[in-house]
Amino acid sequence: MPLPLAFTGAALDRADQVRVDPRALAAAAADPRATCLVLDGIDFVPGEGGGLSWRSLDPADDRALLLLGIDDTGAPRFVREAPVGARVDARSRTVMRMLPLLSPEEAALYGGARSLVDWHARHRFCAVCGQPTALFRGGWGRRCGACNAEHFPRVDPVVIMLAEFEDRVLVGRQPGFPPGFFSALAGFVEPGESLEEAVARELFEEAGIRVSDVRYVASQPWPFPSSLMIGCRAVARDTALTLDTTEIEAAMWVDRGDVRAALSGGMDAPFVAPPPLAIARYLLEAWLAL
Repeated sequence: MPLPLAFTGAALDRADQVRVDPRALAAAAADPRATCLVLDGIDFVPGEGGGLSWRSLDPADDRALLLLGIDDTGAPRFVREAPVGARVDARSRTVMRMLPLLSPEEAALYGGARSLVDWHARHRFCAVCGQPTALFRGGWGRRCGACNAEHFPRVDPVVIMLAEFEDRVLVGRQPGFPPGFFSALAGFVEPGESLEEAVARELFEEAGIRVSDVRYVASQPWPFPSSLMIGCRAVARDTALTLDTTEIEAAMWVDRGDVRAALSGGMDAPFVAPPPLAIARYLLEAWLAL
């Protein structure tokens, strides 16, 4: 089976009992072992050995601390919120080229920190009354001082799926993809629908195919900015395609030989495969392993 998914496997204790206790939170911040993740905006700054960079808490830095958790030595790990007014480009992929410097555990820890810092930067005002909000629960919530509404970090569920038909699977490409690049089709889950319904709807809307027997495969947090990718497979009734060209530029059915050639990077491969970080590649590898 494929290797574990990127951005999963952070080993920190999220320490909810510390988040909700102001005294315990203050003690964690005062712990001489406490460290803070060094970020440039929301991109990580590589350490000397190529991994994440951590520093002791700077008392001169008045930005709020967000508790990431407690590591296996008992040391608290924090990240600071972005400066007020700073431009946080959550969808910037410039960090992608640096991610191979991180171990899987570090990438998972960084992904959570990145999404959390981004959420705070975009939720400084109350969605109920428009007044400023203040951080609470160790950075895992914001509370409005005017109407007392509480707001908590959210993830956006996205289904990403392979439709199967007689030992072939469907891959597609969006107009902005690099030349030759094809991937699994995907789309956001909408209010009032199950994951299975979202898979069926997206495949019909984007490719014009009807599917059944939707099966869950795996999930992956995707911190660009805060998605949860939910990988699935489904069985198509036939192979006839009707593409929504505003979403999908091209799509094609590929067999196991095609997928194997693409994953190996072969010059004769019919498409360029998703990168190792992406759950789309995991889905293709898992399908080959069946």
